[in-house]
Amino acid sequence: MSAVLHPHDHAHGHDDHHGAPEGWRRWVFATNHKDIGTLYLLFSFAMLMIGGVLALLIRAELFQPGLQLVNPELFNQFTTMHGLIMVFGAIMPAFVGFANWMIPLQIGAADMAFARMNNFSFWLMIPAAVMLAGSFFMPGGAPAAGWTLYAPLTLQMGPSMDAGIFAMHILGASSIMGSINIIVTILNMRAPGMTLMKMPMFAWTWLITAYLLIAVMPVLAGAITMTLTDRHFGTSFFNPAGGGDPVMYQHIFWFFGHPEVYIMILPAFGIISQVVPAFSRKKLFGYASMVYATSSIAILSFIVWAHHMFTTGMPVTGQLFFMYATMLIAVPTAVKIFNWIATMWRGSMTFETPMLFAIGFIFVFTMGGFTGLILAMAPIDIQLQDTYYVVAHFHYVLVAGSLFAMFSGAYYWLPKWTGVMYNEGRGKLHFWWSLISFNITFFPMHFLGLAGMPRRYADYPMQFADFNAIASVGAFFFGFAQVYFFLFVVLPCMRGQGEKAAQKPWEAAEGLEWEVPSPAPFHTFENPPKLDTTATRVIG
Repeated sequence: MSAVLHPHDHAHGHDDHHGAPEGWRRWVFATNHKDIGTLYLLFSFAMLMIGGVLALLIRAELFQPGLQLVNPELFNQFTTMHGLIMVFGAIMPAFVGFANWMIPLQIGAADMAFARMNNFSFWLMIPAAVMLAGSFFMPGGAPAAGWTLYAPLTLQMGPSMDAGIFAMHILGASSIMGSINIIVTILNMRAPGMTLMKMPMFAWTWLITAYLLIAVMPVLAGAITMTLTDRHFGTSFFNPAGGGDPVMYQHIFWFFGHPEVYIMILPAFGIISQVVPAFSRKKLFGYASMVYATSSIAILSFIVWAHHMFTTGMPVTGQLFFMYATMLIAVPTAVKIFNWIATMWRGSMTFETPMLFAIGFIFVFTMGGFTGLILAMAPIDIQLQDTYYVVAHFHYVLVAGSLFAMFSGAYYWLPKWTGVMYNEGRGKLHFWWSLISFNITFFPMHFLGLAGMPRRYADYPMQFADFNAIASVGAFFFGFAQVYFFLFVVLPCMRGQGEKAAQKPWEAAEGLEWEVPSPAPFHTFENPPKLDTTATRVIG
């Protein structure tokens, strides 16, 4: 191991005179990065459950043809709010939770750079989430314009649209503050001797993600602010009646929205790059190429936005540019997948739950990537635009991508967070249950899309009935798998039930986080750890 630590470097010797505060004050006034990380993770799981209930209501309606449970207006509210809550309430805050917990531990920092701003950026999310979820109870119901909030639909919505815009502004402000915190922490607070090219891959992917967030969140803020002024202040940015252009909204939104897709997957790549080497018992293959591939993905993500807009009357020259640029972004992504496979190649692999989720991620994310490449072809995309093929593609990337990577990271670091080992049998049951039910849910949607079933429709003709029934059954199994995960894997660990975790429960795991006791003490690295500067790399 390249990190040399001395007993007095650990904070548990100092806990007696400034330990954790007690009771509710510990959480409301939290400035400790571990507590705030825990709050983020619990918040995002609660949002995952709310978004999941909406998804199950959608699938219950689509179980068979005809209108069963809800009218089409409410159905569109469900689809819109499901998307907004999952993207801005579940996936993004969960990765910020991982960053809060792990980045200071991984780089040998005592805490995040701006501890009080860290607290503020978390608590901003609560009123935003309440406003977003509470919009169902406003006159006219929740926004029903799709999660992309396209004009002119947004100009026709009731007052809940304004609440949604306000909530998005607050969530955006929270993201920007969190990103500034992460950048300053990584650039200024690394342990002496940890150069940038010796950082863990998770810290690298989050550094790049944070820059992406700062670049694109103001673009979203601009788009929804223009929507707001169109609604209430007589402007006509997107209103054709006043000479505005609804397609301009799409350009602005997707200039935010495509980098946003990578904001939701780059931290997942970082987690997988930590887990795969640990259970392959090898260094990560091609560390430098992973860093450059991550940077390339981030840069290229800014020049592919209009591949979401092939059917908007774009000139052929524009279609060709965005088609080739989209195909190009597959190259650095393929580099990453190659590197993970090369890391596993001839390694002494074992298949504990974190590794199962990592391999499941690589397999299913690759499928999602290939369906994305198919959608990159403008002539094919024009046929498949707004069908269930697109729904299948982005759920393969975001559920099997972001969510599976989060599960992998959660199982990997739970012993460090809680001090006890999770139940391996329950973890493996959760993995197989999730993987199988996920594919039962979303794989049939490819065929529905190829057959021409449009998304966001509450009813459909008889020829789509069988695949929809299969998908709905799978969705309920998948949803209950996540409830099982929380009740039977996470809660016992939070309560300290289970065998005590060793300081380093995974024998081949590398990184400074494994140099502190399990559970990680309230204060860690008050004196920066001494790193062995002769090593080529601290973290694999």
